[in-house]
Amino acid sequence: MPEQEGNAQATAGNKRDFRRYLRREAVILALLSALAVIFFVAVTALSHIYEAQQEFLGNRWFLRGAADLKQSHFESAVTEFRAALLYERDSYTYQLNLAEALVGLKRTAEAYAYFINLWDREPENGLVNLELARIAAQKGETEQALRYYHNAIYATWPGDQQVQRRDTRLELIEYLLNIDAKAHAQAELIALAANLEDDPVQQSRVGDLFLQAQDYEHALGEYRLSLKAEPHDPTALAGAGFSAFQLGRYSLAESYLQAAVSANPNDAQSAARLRTAALVMQMDPFQRQISVALRDRIVLKAFAAAGQRLESCSSAGAAKGPATIPVAQPGLTEEWAKMKPRITELGLRRDPDLVNTAMELVFSIERQTSNACGAASETDAALLLIAKLHESN
Repeated sequence: MPEQEGNAQATAGNKRDFRRYLRREAVILALLSALAVIFFVAVTALSHIYEAQQEFLGNRWFLRGAADLKQSHFESAVTEFRAALLYERDSYTYQLNLAEALVGLKRTAEAYAYFINLWDREPENGLVNLELARIAAQKGETEQALRYYHNAIYATWPGDQQVQRRDTRLELIEYLLNIDAKAHAQAELIALAANLEDDPVQQSRVGDLFLQAQDYEHALGEYRLSLKAEPHDPTALAGAGFSAFQLGRYSLAESYLQAAVSANPNDAQSAARLRTAALVMQMDPFQRQISVALRDRIVLKAFAAAGQRLESCSSAGAAKGPATIPVAQPGLTEEWAKMKPRITELGLRRDPDLVNTAMELVFSIERQTSNACGAASETDAALLLIAKLHESN
């Protein structure tokens, strides 16, 4: 019995020890867990502090770079953007601004490396596509330039996307005009004009670009839209007058050019075109609603002017040597001299068909002497334009 009691007491003691051990281990585990949590919180806090410090330093360098970039201090900007990237290596904004600063320094190859990497990350970024288009254009890589320009037009832009896209298309149009791709420029201009707001300044500018692309019909249309809002704008009036002049609408051209010269008396080009347009209107015998008598007087004047052109051409050729006289001129001179006795008011009245015959000869003389006989008088220039106006009739 005593032995059994001793065993029982030992067992009870062991159980108490075991319970104390478990309690001690739980406390230790709790303490360790608490310490782990504290260390984790501390490390996380330190990590956040470190990241915030890195972000602060990177942003400080970036702001310095942005200020220098704005003032075109490209060398300083490059250094500052590189410093910013030491703290945030993958920052899209920092890399983009660094690439732009490199463009400013004309370090195109380095800039291209950044831009193409940025394009891989965000192919829909408008500014990146525009810069890649400019680099391709500079290298003469037309297809690549066009692709990136079109990407930029339809890409995502910060701020006013409509303005950014319009300006990008304008830049593309100017590029196409610079490489003499007038047909492509016309197509882009038509697309631009279709989405243009009622802004007379922009409409006039697009009219100027249509003129450069030699699309005079659309140019005239844009100038007219501009003039609805600004009817006395000298630039738009001059552009409308020139467009109508190039289209052979000389009455309309005369009206616009007269207004342009009134708005800007120093516009010598418009004044010269106005005189020519007026002469065309005065010397075209095939105008509608003119009397027979006036028509005949115009033919007499045109015939005499053609004779003077032949004479001045012969004199200039004789002074330089026979080889300079146009091959067809002697025949024209003989034909003109043969017809001259018949070209009178009475002769034209008796034979109305003589009007066409006389003017055909006048037109032939003006065409064949236009390139070979030097600068023409204003009257001869007007007669040549009349010839072109009626050559398809």
